[in-house]
Amino acid sequence: MGKPTGFMEWARIVPPRQEPGERTQHWLEFYEDWPEEQARAQGGRCMSCAVPFCMGGCPLGNIIPDFNDLVYRGKWRDALTELHSTNNFPEFTGRICPAPCEGSCVLNINNDAVTIEYIEKAIADRGWREGWIVPEPPEFRSGKSVAVIGSGPAGLAAAMQLNRAGHTVTVFERDEYVGGLLRLGIPEFKLEKNVVQRRVDQMSAEGVEFKTGVYVGKDIHADRLRDDFDAICLTGGSTIARDLPIPGRELDGVHLAMEFLTQQNRVLAGQTFGSDERIVAEGKRVLVLGGGDTGSDCVGTAHRQGAEVVYQFELLPEPPVTRRDSNPWPQWPMILRTSSSHEEGGVRDYDILTKNFSGRNGRVEKMHAVRLEWGPPEETGRPAMIEIPGSEFDLDVDLVLLALGFVHPEREGLLEQLGVQLDGRGNVSTGPNKMTSVPGVFAAGDMSRGQSLVVWALAEGREAARGIDEYLMGKTSLPHSVNTVPTM
Repeated sequence: MGKPTGFMEWARIVPPRQEPGERTQHWLEFYEDWPEEQARAQGGRCMSCAVPFCMGGCPLGNIIPDFNDLVYRGKWRDALTELHSTNNFPEFTGRICPAPCEGSCVLNINNDAVTIEYIEKAIADRGWREGWIVPEPPEFRSGKSVAVIGSGPAGLAAAMQLNRAGHTVTVFERDEYVGGLLRLGIPEFKLEKNVVQRRVDQMSAEGVEFKTGVYVGKDIHADRLRDDFDAICLTGGSTIARDLPIPGRELDGVHLAMEFLTQQNRVLAGQTFGSDERIVAEGKRVLVLGGGDTGSDCVGTAHRQGAEVVYQFELLPEPPVTRRDSNPWPQWPMILRTSSSHEEGGVRDYDILTKNFSGRNGRVEKMHAVRLEWGPPEETGRPAMIEIPGSEFDLDVDLVLLALGFVHPEREGLLEQLGVQLDGRGNVSTGPNKMTSVPGVFAAGDMSRGQSLVVWALAEGREAARGIDEYLMGKTSLPHSVNTVPTM
């Protein structure tokens, strides 16, 4: 694939981006144009490796060597067709996916991986720019109807696939915008919302109906859905955040990360909030607890709001710069990652246990913590967490953001009304075809998988659509998302 010697001739080059001091002055995406010759050369770095481990690393099973080769040869429209065959929304994954495919790239054994993620973005963006991406309504209607609950990545992928299979699809979204975490959770500087909206517009033109501001399970009972639709697809996400039940959690100024991030996206959309409602970092000492992507998003958002200083603390140890022997290729490399938000400033620290918060007049002023070391594994198999004597410290803070992940979907309301079985982690249990314990009710994405990546949500949404189509019609021509299929 590509140029046989390309990986030896060309180094990995990513699209240029604005300097941190410039990009923190606005909320837009900060990647600049990628010269076509550079993009094609990066496609040419794809090796003729015989076994494309990159495809195994991609939850969608994207046919990566083929579209890399097509980009190298300048066949951009063919590359878009190839990419769309497995990925409904490559402009999403090309912007926000951590690229597990690149971690599995054969070149990554002893060199820099092929820039697969940015090539995806370049293909999709060119498709929109050239007018190649247009509505594709189905040629026939099956007479069957499907309700999709939740308009995040899993819901959008399932809805597009089902509609194109000829079913009448209605997507219910409890918030005022379509897109789920794509629209409200992910900051504008990582994913501009017009990128999401143009896909929603495309799907509307293809016949998908979107109903916003409808909280299924509260505004509409599950029994009504069962009466009105032939199948139901649950894609409501894992929305119950992991909290931090310690003294001082109740103080003003301590918030869940999603309260902060979703409010900022709503502000950018033109909504206004009173001074008593607004969560703002301007001029404040901000502490972000949690070292994942959501925490990083909080860091970047706080920078743009004008924080005085931003701290990001993690309970676990600092990851290594290179792979450990216990984490060999082609596994996902568990290494230290520096996001664009981290490049913009702030203080990162590890092995810290937050003990409590304190303050005056009901408002947080200090975080009290202790440093940790990690001992031999306990009966659970996890390393023992040991507080280091004398390592206690305090930190002056004005705003604390809890980015500690999510534990399970919301059980009250819809899930209770449907009576679907849950797994041991509190997620909706599904079979190989993504159907729940209730016939005709399917689930996909974080609601069934647990908190995961957008690319996994897309793959699961596509697989649920296949299961629903087969359930309704007795057969299906929709493709498998190959890496979601259980293996023996």
